[in-house]
Amino acid sequence: MSPAPRSPRSRIGIITGSGPEAGVDLWNKVLRANRQLLGDAYRGDLDAPEVVIFSVPTLGLSMELATHDAEVWAAMKRTATALAAHVDHYGIACNTLNHYAEALADLGLPAQLVSMADVARDHLVEHKLSRVALLGARPVMDLGPWSAYRDLPRTAQVEVPTDLEALHQIIYDVKHRGGDAPDVVERFARLLDSLQADTALLACTELPLIPCHNERLRTIDVTDLLAMALARRSLTPPTGGGQP
Repeated sequence: MSPAPRSPRSRIGIITGSGPEAGVDLWNKVLRANRQLLGDAYRGDLDAPEVVIFSVPTLGLSMELATHDAEVWAAMKRTATALAAHVDHYGIACNTLNHYAEALADLGLPAQLVSMADVARDHLVEHKLSRVALLGARPVMDLGPWSAYRDLPRTAQVEVPTDLEALHQIIYDVKHRGGDAPDVVERFARLLDSLQADTALLACTELPLIPCHNERLRTIDVTDLLAMALARRSLTPPTGGGQP
């Protein structure tokens, strides 16, 4: 006999495209988080979350966000508006694109964005982490007006690499050649060794794709934090935003 369906759950959405692999990675992590949250109560397919994914290649222009702001925002606005008709909560599988969190909130969409920057800040507060290295694309690390993390120094002392462009290029290389390219792994390992902080936020969805471990440095995958937040929201009753 098949198990009876559970009570209705919130639908969750993922916006991806910068890069598309990041959306797959986030989806996998949402599924894993869902199993973890349900524990022994997880019975199989019927207990998986309902997920809608929109993958939009134009969003890949986010790596040079200041240059392509108008085009990227047009694509993001169109995508979020369409997705919000089908889900209750959604996340963006790109730290840089979370720059648009406030603008998306101003649209008054029926679905709620779960911001990567917010879940990262909440994690630091919960675990009383007062110093952290921030690793991501150049628009993220410079903590300027294009960074979704520009308010993070209010929560913790923030270290960034001395050479922002070097990490920015590593991210480009992961997009082009994959995170397991030997020189990419080597260059990222050297960058981790150069940091003074003992905790680092991987605030770019490409960085967790690099198989690199540093015994001294604890790394926090912001995608993992977002996945858990989305999985938690999927277990709540629908808000009425998403439609079947």
